[in-house]
Amino acid sequence: MGIFLMNVTMTIFQDMADYLKSCRFLPRLNNEIPDKRNATYKKRFSSLENLVLIMFQDDAVLIPRETAWFGYYPDGAFDPVLPPQKTKLYEEDWIGLKTLDEAGRVKFVSVAGGHLGISKGDMKKYIVPYLADKSSEKTLQWSISDLLGVTWHIAREALGQTEGAVLYSRAL
Repeated sequence: MGIFLMNVTMTIFQDMADYLKSCRFLPRLNNEIPDKRNATYKKRFSSLENLVLIMFQDDAVLIPRETAWFGYYPDGAFDPVLPPQKTKLYEEDWIGLKTLDEAGRVKFVSVAGGHLGISKGDMKKYIVPYLADKSSEKTLQWSISDLLGVTWHIAREALGQTEGAVLYSRAL
């Protein structure tokens, strides 16, 4: 077992055009590029049975922390933080978040702690119920590192990358 450290430089984009130009991963994944919207992303995302979005109250990685719920600043400003329902991504339903939310399939959860510092109790309360295998009523045993590994693999695959890559978010 080893320790992996990552040095990340924070850049918070104020201008949507600069964000779309500078970031390679999230604008594509979030269908934020108007002439490159992918209907398959929206179809797959909106077909989820449930989406549990967890915001960590002391998050110092995601800025603003509300990005965990797809909230963000208005274009060109750092105040106020818009709730997800007031963003264009939601209002125009670029990825199907609005569709999921209106169907009651989005759970907005706020927990104590720093980035990805979820307690076992909160994990059991907010995540485990959605990991149940309904056919056998057995609960899947996934760790956060397993989930992050799968997410990393999907992200690299989406970008057609076979080597390590730096992924950017609005907060990175």
